[in-house]
Amino acid sequence: MMHVLVLNSGSSSIKYQLLDMSARRRLATGLVDRIGESAGRLIHNGEAVGGDGFADHEAGLRAVLEVFATRGPSLEQVVAVGHRVVHGGSRFARPALIDDEVEAAIQELIPLAPLHNPANLEGIRVARRAFPLLPHVAVFDTAFHQTLPPAAYTYAVPAEWGVRKYGFHGTSHAFVSRRAAELLERPYGEVNTIVLHLGNGASVTAVRGGRSVETSMGLTPLAGLVMGTRSGDVDPGVLPYVARQLGLNIDEIDSALNRDSGLRGLAGDNDLREVWRKVDQGDPDARLAMDVYTHRIRGYIGNYYAVLGHVDAIVFTAGVGENDPRTRELSLAGLGRLGITIDQARNAGASRDARTISADDSPVTVLVIPTDEELEIAEQTIDTDGVARNPPN
Repeated sequence: MMHVLVLNSGSSSIKYQLLDMSARRRLATGLVDRIGESAGRLIHNGEAVGGDGFADHEAGLRAVLEVFATRGPSLEQVVAVGHRVVHGGSRFARPALIDDEVEAAIQELIPLAPLHNPANLEGIRVARRAFPLLPHVAVFDTAFHQTLPPAAYTYAVPAEWGVRKYGFHGTSHAFVSRRAAELLERPYGEVNTIVLHLGNGASVTAVRGGRSVETSMGLTPLAGLVMGTRSGDVDPGVLPYVARQLGLNIDEIDSALNRDSGLRGLAGDNDLREVWRKVDQGDPDARLAMDVYTHRIRGYIGNYYAVLGHVDAIVFTAGVGENDPRTRELSLAGLGRLGITIDQARNAGASRDARTISADDSPVTVLVIPTDEELEIAEQTIDTDGVARNPPN
């Protein structure tokens, strides 16, 4: 047996999964929520098993280890720990076996992801203390997009600024695009896909033969599609205009673009289910929000269709993409001339399995594929030098 523990450490939470990679089977899943608050809780395999609060990530992970010890399954077969890290900059084009040097590099990249990398790094440090004899592997959200060509990642700004596009949600885009090729029963290297990762955070990626060649997020996860609380693309001139007209400083503008924009800024709520409820009640702001949201998606589909030259599949994934037929339908409305049409009945059907929702005569296959970032992280963890070939005794 080859078990991998996957940790996704956020600023106030730790998500974890234990996977048996011999059978590609999930053995346990859980969440330590609201770290640093008295209302913190631990949910293990869908059951609330602790709620006294956790002062920090170390207390949270210690609680996780205690739950595994008392409720199982055993962690004795774990051969490695995989960690999600949001930003790897230009340095990390593939997973990295974590040592002190890699930790220091992730620390240096904090300015590129100030909301994410510090929490990722804290989780790594706590886990390395908890599992000192196991190899730990960092899997970077940005790594899949290191294949972007210079024309795609270069910004037309002064070179001394030292900025470029990186892209995010890479583990999801990698997993889903590979799964799409399997469903089409074609080699991964021969398939062109446009992957729409639609959740509270959202991004779209053009994948040509297994390589990311364009993606919507940029230097940070703020760019691209309209999201739950993030603006997505805006005219850069908005920033100095708002600073001058409203007297806001750069930190206030940054916070507003990340936390108070997107669907929340347009419709007053970042839960798409609530936005649709408002639409059905005749709320014009909510209606406009959904029109803006899906207009942006259609624009990116057209853009990336041109980048790829031909498209074999459009793929919806993540919380919204997998579960919201209305959003899927509106996102593809009017794209029939590009060979993209959906079957209404298939699109409306409820299923947790990967499925085709395009019409039989649609030249472009439209798929809904549940993402599995944890499985992708585990796969990349055991494929990393020093893990698969030299597992611990």
